[in-house]
Amino acid sequence: VQLQASGGGLVQAGGSLRLSCAASGRTFRSYHMGWFRQAPGKEREFVAAVSWSGLSTYYSDSVKGRFTISRDNAKNTVYLQMNSLKPEDTAVYYCAAGRPGVVSSVGAYDYWGQGTQVTVSS
Repeated sequence: VQLQASGGGLVQAGGSLRLSCAASGRTFRSYHMGWFRQAPGKEREFVAAVSWSGLSTYYSDSVKGRFTISRDNAKNTVYLQMNSLKPEDTAVYYCAAGRPGVVSSVGAYDYWGQGTQVTVSS
């Protein structure tokens, strides 16, 4: 599976962005999909995940209620709608594909996209 993330950019605090992650390959729908982020000098951290069916979603406490993850298996694409953005959301955001497991763990994901930069100004 190859993943291509897009949609990042510069936004003011309180604004919104929608990230997309397009996947190649016919096995997309068999994978859980996740979003992680990494700020300068920090470890990569879990943001959100969605099950292969799209029926189950998972969020970190820091984004719960502000971000929404979804997927369209017909388009081989997963989305991350980010609302009420804060300066502390500034990071490179990565999408990832993995088998069912501990969805918040980096180690649960086999494939990673190249990342897209999100910068939130105060």
